[in-house]
Amino acid sequence: MHVGVIRKIFVFAGFLLSLGCSENDKINSAPIGPPTTTAPTKGQTYWWNEGVFYEIFVRSFYDSNGDGIGDLQGIIQKLDYLNDGDPNTTTDLGVKGIWLMPINPSPSYHGYDVVDYRSVNPDYGTNADFKQLIDEAHRRGIKVIIDLVINHTSSQHPWFQSARNGDANFRNWYIWSDSKPEYAGPWGQNVWHAYGGAYYYGVFWSEMPDLNYTNEEVKTEIKDITRYWLEEMHIDGFRLDAAKHIVEAGAQQENTQGTLNWWSTFNQTFKSINPDALAVGEVWDETIVVLSYLDHRLDFCFEFDLAQDILAAVNNSNPAPIVQKMEALNTLYPYHQYGTFLTNHDQNRTIGALSNGIPRNRLAATIYLTLPGIPFIYYGEEIAMQGQKPDEDIRTPMLWNTGTHAGFSTTQPWRNVNSNYETYNVATLQSEEQSIWKRYNQLVQIRNSESALSVGTYQTVSANVKEIYAYLRYDEGTAILVVHNFGKKLEDFTLTLETTLLKEGTYDVADLLSGNVQTQITINQYGGFIKYAIDELNAFESLILKIQ
Repeated sequence: MHVGVIRKIFVFAGFLLSLGCSENDKINSAPIGPPTTTAPTKGQTYWWNEGVFYEIFVRSFYDSNGDGIGDLQGIIQKLDYLNDGDPNTTTDLGVKGIWLMPINPSPSYHGYDVVDYRSVNPDYGTNADFKQLIDEAHRRGIKVIIDLVINHTSSQHPWFQSARNGDANFRNWYIWSDSKPEYAGPWGQNVWHAYGGAYYYGVFWSEMPDLNYTNEEVKTEIKDITRYWLEEMHIDGFRLDAAKHIVEAGAQQENTQGTLNWWSTFNQTFKSINPDALAVGEVWDETIVVLSYLDHRLDFCFEFDLAQDILAAVNNSNPAPIVQKMEALNTLYPYHQYGTFLTNHDQNRTIGALSNGIPRNRLAATIYLTLPGIPFIYYGEEIAMQGQKPDEDIRTPMLWNTGTHAGFSTTQPWRNVNSNYETYNVATLQSEEQSIWKRYNQLVQIRNSESALSVGTYQTVSANVKEIYAYLRYDEGTAILVVHNFGKKLEDFTLTLETTLLKEGTYDVADLLSGNVQTQITINQYGGFIKYAIDELNAFESLILKIQ
């Protein structure tokens, strides 16, 4: 990995760097006045801000019993890969949380249509296996959250079977109409499905009928299910699927006031059971809409707009969309309360979404794992797993080594492994110093060890070239200056920030990616630095500079 050499420029009020400077340089280094802005102050953070989460599709992670399907015991066997519990080792990723995609019994491979909310899918194991997973994860300092799919059930759920068979009570657990309403769904799809001379509502699919949240019995049952997983199974929280679709108001089928009211009610129940438990929502919408789900409703939601902006900016070699987005997020959200990611289980995988393959992949990873927020890694992103829709092909088995079936299973997996598994697998990439796995490993370890990156303040740093995106993260006397190059190799560019929370003085600088000790930076009397110079930085590379 090439790391640019940093040279220092001392800046003092009233002092001109006149020797050998151009007229423009003399103007830029002229005496400075008081800053026009103030450095941000740190806000309230929570345990979920202090680490990185890892999203797991259980069916595809690791098969422990040779049936071709990943399972809970397989995750237990691979926990030391995720976090071995020893912060001094670097052979594990170091994640502090895992999100398990649906684990309940389901007729579908993906599990997003549940038939029993209080048990584990037998393909994955038993409730006892799940409790063992929780114990083993907690012993390593890993929190566990699970998908809670409560907008709808499976059409094979006993509740819906009773509703279809004429049970008047359970019929009211779902949404029925004697005649078919004329409106379509939010993306133009059919949402009213015929059965027995009537129609029931299912926003996603005829086999996923929506629950009726105007029914008090439904709300009571969902609260009891929530209590079960928190109290009996000892999970640390939920990822809440389809959070914007819970309550319909006629043709308005998303982001209704009824939906917001439900999440307020859910929050009261949820926090009364465990005040420290986490509720993260899937609200796939614009930031301005996502904001309405916070404030004593959900703890945070995923920032889909930011993920899209990161990918677009990296692809187009233009950081402007991220710069603008981050300025907005810092103003709009409660301090750092949003989930960051690149892609997830519903989107084409990152490596295919980014042109120029690995270099841009490394850059995108370095960006979101050093920004504020709560980062989530989709399993396999750390080894640049390929995958494009259909959905089954973005959820294929994890690639562990060069062995049969990529080390995922001893038998034919439920879905074929990627054809490039002999090159892109955990064992191979762990042994290569410049691999994408090594970069993810470094980034997670650095974020774990530097509170400035996990919970520190954020300030955009000005650069004199448009291809550079830089920002300062600060916490408890330590600052991290992050610099990304979105274009070709650059030489002799400068960075300026008129005020920080650092005190006046000269500071040591070390690059945390290379481990090299660099030259110093001088902070002026206003807490800022003017034209801090970088000698060179390769295309799509980054610097993570610790100032202490």
